[in-house]
Amino acid sequence: MQDHFEGEPSSHWTHWLQGAGRLEAGDSTIRLVTQDAHAGNYSDAQLDDYHGLPHRKWPWRPPLKMQVRARASHASLVGTAGFGFWNDPFTLTGGINALPEAVWFFYASPPSDMALVPGVPGWGWKAAVVYAARAAAVLQSVPTAMAVLWARLTGRTQTAARWVQRISGAHEAPLRLDWTAWHTFELDWQRDAATFRVDDEAVLRAPNPPRGPLGFVTWVDNQFAVATPRGEFRFGTLDAPGKQWLELDRISIEKI
Repeated sequence: MQDHFEGEPSSHWTHWLQGAGRLEAGDSTIRLVTQDAHAGNYSDAQLDDYHGLPHRKWPWRPPLKMQVRARASHASLVGTAGFGFWNDPFTLTGGINALPEAVWFFYASPPSDMALVPGVPGWGWKAAVVYAARAAAVLQSVPTAMAVLWARLTGRTQTAARWVQRISGAHEAPLRLDWTAWHTFELDWQRDAATFRVDDEAVLRAPNPPRGPLGFVTWVDNQFAVATPRGEFRFGTLDAPGKQWLELDRISIEKI
């Protein structure tokens, strides 16, 4: 599957637009835009290839290679953004997918704080894998809950943070880039590991990634989420004044 965005986006994609979200076609590019989004109203500009499909027919599983050329309007967007593969666990699109699975390049702005890996901030741009829908995660649920309770009572989060990483199956690497410049993002998703590269430089190798099937998604929205080892869980939407966007020049996904 390849799309160079010459004219309209490929018919492969579903356009998912909410609130102040819209798409803007450029010169062989597509921009996912939010314009003056307001807290209390969810805004999203999204392309994906799974809406309307039962989960068993979602198109992507390893082994495959993905390449995306992208840039953003600002070094720091307001909300979340990204591109890659996931199981859309929150809207239950295509089936009941209660536990998150993702292999993607992901961004979240403060006040988001999704602290899944010890030592990695819970916000910012990252290469990331999440694989909570594993049999092992069920066995780890009780000790994780006990560690989180202890963290809430004492403020000591180190043990809980390690258990949160185990139960989520998370691996992450922060990406410190000039996001207003073009970069090429690559993912080599194999059954035993997922390798992420930016401009041909490896930034993360994550063992034991999800097995799929997952859907491809790229988006910009005004959402935030908090999930910490102290058991803090909050979701909401933010004011995102003005115009912000993620611009894509190319998406290539190749089964191998």
